[in-house]
Amino acid sequence: MGKIAKTHKFIITCLTTLIFISAGSAFGQDTVIFSRKDIFHPVIANNGMVSSQESYASQAGLAVLKEGGNAVDAAVTMGFTLAVTLPRAGNLGGGGFMLLHLAKDNQTIAIDYREKAPLAATRDMFLDNNGEVDPEKSRYSYLSVGVPGTVAGLTMALEKYGTISLERALQPAIELAEKGFPVSEDLLISLRYSKQRMQASEGSMAIFYKPGGVLYQVGEILVQNDLARSLKLIAKYGAKAFYEGAIASAIVADMEANGGLITKEDLATYKPVIREPIQGTYRGYEIYSMPPPSSGGIHLVQMLNTLEAFPIRKLGHNTAQTIHLMTESMKLAYADRSKFLGDPDFVAVPVAELTSKTYAERIRQRINPYRATPSSEIAPGNPTQPVESNDTTHYSVMDKYGNAVANTYTLNFSYGSKITVPGTGILLNNEMDDFSAKPGVPNAFGLTGAEFNAIAPEKRMLSSMTPTIVLKDGNPYLVTGSPGGSRIITTVLQLIMNVIDHQLNIATATNAIRVHHQWLPDKLFIEQGLNGDTTQLLKYKGYKISVSNAMGSTQSIMYINNSFEGASDPRRPGALTLGY
Repeated sequence: MGKIAKTHKFIITCLTTLIFISAGSAFGQDTVIFSRKDIFHPVIANNGMVSSQESYASQAGLAVLKEGGNAVDAAVTMGFTLAVTLPRAGNLGGGGFMLLHLAKDNQTIAIDYREKAPLAATRDMFLDNNGEVDPEKSRYSYLSVGVPGTVAGLTMALEKYGTISLERALQPAIELAEKGFPVSEDLLISLRYSKQRMQASEGSMAIFYKPGGVLYQVGEILVQNDLARSLKLIAKYGAKAFYEGAIASAIVADMEANGGLITKEDLATYKPVIREPIQGTYRGYEIYSMPPPSSGGIHLVQMLNTLEAFPIRKLGHNTAQTIHLMTESMKLAYADRSKFLGDPDFVAVPVAELTSKTYAERIRQRINPYRATPSSEIAPGNPTQPVESNDTTHYSVMDKYGNAVANTYTLNFSYGSKITVPGTGILLNNEMDDFSAKPGVPNAFGLTGAEFNAIAPEKRMLSSMTPTIVLKDGNPYLVTGSPGGSRIITTVLQLIMNVIDHQLNIATATNAIRVHHQWLPDKLFIEQGLNGDTTQLLKYKGYKISVSNAMGSTQSIMYINNSFEGASDPRRPGALTLGY
């Protein structure tokens, strides 16, 4: 072998060795950029990264980062783009939560742009003559629509913390709505599934189906001209176009014509709220997540506090004992959720107690280390569990400046109420179903609520959305979140534990089998693929096992080894993580 060839071989060997070297000591764990032991591998980049459930949105966000925009710029751009390309969850007619870490101020804040009940809403508005909940009213009628918050929330974030113009942020959304994009298999399936309910709305049928209700086929171009016009109005006039201008007038006219409650005053007075995030610690990491009216942050921290005293890593990933301890912490947290959580502007949520280490110690004392505690011994009742909806979407962004954004927003059900406001292209949410229409009666996700989440005018309904940022030594380390209805909180919990406790790379942590228990019904839901011996051991411990649909769709980014590592969840088709 010649001298030059030997030199090249030596350099390659050195580079290969460097790739495998552990560089995680600064982060408190042994991690590698690439390991031959790993089955799944993350996307790696040096300057910034985006992770979302839909490829066009990821591409739009990455383009903004490449132009020098920050994480907020990219997040707002992605939010508006998803309203076009992921219409079942991305939205202008819904609401959500954004968690931001701002490097310049070394500050983490939460933007609450959750929907609100209209001024004319009443506590018993969804009860029939017999005093029972009418799910048709609470889920599929104009009465089910909360005052939307998405446009106000995204524009506020850009104005306060972004660097690009609103016109630039809306540019890809407008182009994709106006010129169209090819229908994917995933979009086709969701439209086929929703067609029966969509037929109640002429506006929805005119946009998402061909004449006669014929489905678009994969590869055919879906154009949304009405939505493009709405986006152009927002680009020109800002949030006022939606809350006071032509779009507002169209929404109110549609409400008045169909027995809805939203008025001009409801829209004109809607404002997002900047809140203090829920903060906790877990094995030396700082956990920031969404405060009420989300239950996500409180119960994420509560469960982590509970589990911190157990030797989770030593017990092993997804072993029967680890799952047992996680499940018992889940049941106790969801029982608390049913009683103590609601809109903090209306009720006194005991945040400090629920997230304290002292309370977690009391919870641990209620856990039998060997046997499942029946839910009937935690609280009475055993309602049934509906199928989880693909209703919500999450995306994450990290930039080269040290900023991070975790954003989760939703229409509630897939395509929300299925109602599109004529002439606007805007689908309306059905978030009013997230209230406790009747205390003690479960909502569409099987979640039972109490007086704290009863319907009241201008009140924000309780949510499970859990956008989360984990810091290490004060710097963003992990950004994550997920859709999944009642399973969002437990999905995020397991993603964080997979990274911190089990030291899995972010792709492996994302792909790992998930479990879920929400107190009622008293069932442990598991994904397909959990080890059969483990399942049998869990049954011996007293669990009623139910194999469920895939849980969640995490979109996660880490900053580790001086680079960004990200992964999109394979549980939803079309998700994409990109970096540069």
